[in-house]
Amino acid sequence: QVQLVESGGGLVQTGGSLRLSCTASGSTLSNYIMGWFRQAPGKEREFVAKIIWSGVNTNYAASVKGRFTISRDNAKNTVYLQMNSLKPEDTAVYYCAATTGSWWSSSYEYWGQGTQVTVSS
Repeated sequence: QVQLVESGGGLVQTGGSLRLSCTASGSTLSNYIMGWFRQAPGKEREFVAKIIWSGVNTNYAASVKGRFTISRDNAKNTVYLQMNSLKPEDTAVYYCAATTGSWWSSSYEYWGQGTQVTVSS
């Protein structure tokens, strides 16, 4: 069983930066594909970014590509999401998730509790 805990959310002005962290316990993350998702008020949860266990492959939603960077440190059992050039439309609860499924799977077995990111205009 994997427990995921996100941190690093907060309030930032448009154009600012935040770095989210997701630390796992209960299992090593080295065999998992890790993803970040977000859910804005009144909207469905959406994919943001994912990274393969080795860190070699990453994938981003079009809305964040070029602004967000996902990375991982398997030794620290932690995944990061560096968010730059933030926009008000990035405001959402951000969730970390883990899957042992394929790279193209949309089903993630484990989820964190989420961390709020608010971008003021």
